[in-house]
Amino acid sequence: MILTWLYAPGDRPEVVAKALRRGADAVIVDLEDAVAACRKEYARAATAELLAERPPVPVHVRVNALDSPWGGADLTALGALAGLAGLRLPKISAPEQIAAVAGRTGGVSLYALLESALGVERAYDIARAHPALRGLSLGEADLRADLGVSAEEGLDWCRSRVVVAARAAGLAPPAQSVFPDIRDLDALALSCARGRSLGFLGRAAIHPRQLPVIERSYLPGPEEVDAAEQVLSAARGAPGALALPDGRFVDPAVVATAQRTLALAARVPVH
Repeated sequence: MILTWLYAPGDRPEVVAKALRRGADAVIVDLEDAVAACRKEYARAATAELLAERPPVPVHVRVNALDSPWGGADLTALGALAGLAGLRLPKISAPEQIAAVAGRTGGVSLYALLESALGVERAYDIARAHPALRGLSLGEADLRADLGVSAEEGLDWCRSRVVVAARAAGLAPPAQSVFPDIRDLDALALSCARGRSLGFLGRAAIHPRQLPVIERSYLPGPEEVDAAEQVLSAARGAPGALALPDGRFVDPAVVATAQRTLALAARVPVH
């Protein structure tokens, strides 16, 4: 189960090498926003060299936008490499884009980044565009600019829309977008708590110091685990709806939530 994703710039292979050892569940090598135009070809070549063999943790690559001068070459160079765990596709706004990439990359896991109002509006259609698509997420910086949103809560509807679309399409819960302030870890923790309450699971990071905060925020605490164990114990003893001594009502939906809590605590896939 992946809770922490660490971004690293593709044109700095020494930084990517360090990122692989910093404790993230997965590393995202960025060929897009983190790389200047004059460094795109070098970043692609360096990433292809890295992924010629399987790295110690899963590595995803955020390629350049499909309609950019570099997106097609990124797909050609990286799509069949042994060490590639997934391709993250920026600025997706139509299901046809997913189908087109899937046709070129031979079964590689794809992840769509929704960064515009149109992309969010079409979230469900994109989520079920092709079996190779394994996840959705928001690109919140671009989305803020597109919508003219400044307040944090201004994106909550979009966040919930993506969570619902992913669930409806049978995909894993989305991971939260990056938190841009690498110094304010308290604010990061609060933001993660809010994301968790909206249905997100895990988060991308832009600095290793953010990783422990994200992991703590998304793993259930001892009290949550204890409460979940009580629910499952009671359900095993008396199938069907019942009330616990402390007044909590237990029905199949509560049992399913408890099962997900314990699965998350054990870091096994949540269904």
